[in-house]
Amino acid sequence: MVKVKICGITNVADARVSVKAGCDAIGFVFYKKSPRYISPYEAAGIIKQLPEHTLTMGVFVNAREKTIRRIARLCSLSVLQFHGNESAEFCARFKDYKVIKAFRIKHKLDEAKIARYKTSAYLFDTYVASKVGGTGKRFDWKLIRHLRDLKRPIFLSGGLTAKNVLEAVKVARPDWVDVSSSLEISPGKKDHAKVTAFIRSIRKIPG
Repeated sequence: MVKVKICGITNVADARVSVKAGCDAIGFVFYKKSPRYISPYEAAGIIKQLPEHTLTMGVFVNAREKTIRRIARLCSLSVLQFHGNESAEFCARFKDYKVIKAFRIKHKLDEAKIARYKTSAYLFDTYVASKVGGTGKRFDWKLIRHLRDLKRPIFLSGGLTAKNVLEAVKVARPDWVDVSSSLEISPGKKDHAKVTAFIRSIRKIPG
């Protein structure tokens, strides 16, 4: 069964609705230039109010190792997601965590570059020059459908909605879908009806 990550969580109401609707993970953005930025202390406060089994992921963009580790400890993060220009060597320093490396796609893949990253999983998002995530734009999903051969879980992100996610999964064959801006009323604030509808759409896909 395809799993769901609801990202860009900034408040406890959105987190609770996402978990209640059946998401498999929630994500917090610790990148200050993002409109979905949340402080580590706010994120830690939200996480404390969620069920203990909730899988929590922290999104970082070119942050220092010391900063990442401090936030990960404070928030008791389950997974680290690196969405910047982090090198394969940098990612390899976090062997005590599960790590997702994000790649932003224009028109083609650099498969040799991707293969250098021995992270726990890969995430593929749409390249937009002015943004490093939360683009709301889709790329050619066919580009990643064969990457299962890399034997790493694949996260698909970028422009996913309740209306197109079934097609996206059929074409790209990801293990996870990662959604944020398309489920919002405004940056950082989720539309609870859209969150629920999105997860219901995913659950219609046969396991």
